[in-house]
Amino acid sequence: MTETVTITTQFHFATRAKGQRVAVPTDPAKAPSPVGRVPRISRLMALAIRFETLLASGEFLDYRELAILSHVTRARITQIMNLNLLAPDVQEEILFLPRIMDGRGEVHLRQLQEISLIPDWGKQRRMWAKLLHQHAS
Repeated sequence: MTETVTITTQFHFATRAKGQRVAVPTDPAKAPSPVGRVPRISRLMALAIRFETLLASGEFLDYRELAILSHVTRARITQIMNLNLLAPDVQEEILFLPRIMDGRGEVHLRQLQEISLIPDWGKQRRMWAKLLHQHAS
């Protein structure tokens, strides 16, 4: 015996590679998006890591090409790329700084430039902790 079953659901069409359209169900129980915004310094840290990957893969030859692509000066690219000189755990902390609810972020690129140019990661960690402590009080 054959039964007819009707299922009602919401969906939208998503475009995949080569223009293929696929029906994707809409999840009504989807978690709400996080409140606040990612700190600018966290976005710059992620950008520095991405730029480093692009350079290492040979997709871009030098900072000049990155600057042209990004519509900024080579000096600005250097400032951003200097974030890669920070100790790995400091980089991780920067990437996972708490979201900003209002106003400006507490940590700025110019504050990290001095720290990033110190070759001793131990000293970098102490200076980073001091910077965070200043903003916490």
